[in-house]
Amino acid sequence: EVQLQASGGGLVQAGGSLRLSCAASGFAFDNKVIGWFRQAPGKEREGVSAINNRMSTTYYADSVKGRFTISSDNAKKVVYLQMNSLRPEDTAVYYCAESGRLEVYYREYVLLEHSYENWGQGTKVTVSS
Repeated sequence: EVQLQASGGGLVQAGGSLRLSCAASGFAFDNKVIGWFRQAPGKEREGVSAINNRMSTTYYADSVKGRFTISSDNAKKVVYLQMNSLRPEDTAVYYCAESGRLEVYYREYVLLEHSYENWGQGTKVTVSS
């Protein structure tokens, strides 16, 4: 059974940092793409970052580039999202997801929700101004 467990959310002041973790089990972690998505109140879920564990390549949405860093510990089967210089607009529920679908290995599709197969529960991040 595929399981993805996101954790690490919380309340932080603007300019602060948080590190989210996504613990994975039940699938071939080393060959999959793990993505982080977020959904703010009243908005659609959007792709934030992703890592291709097979090729060790990373992807970021323009809104977080230079502030967020995604990394993967293949031995522990955990993907991290280090979030620095947080802004109130980063407030959202953050989800991790995994996929081995063909399209997820292409840059054009790696941050699109429909490219992903399995999702974890969310972890809430609140950034106060």
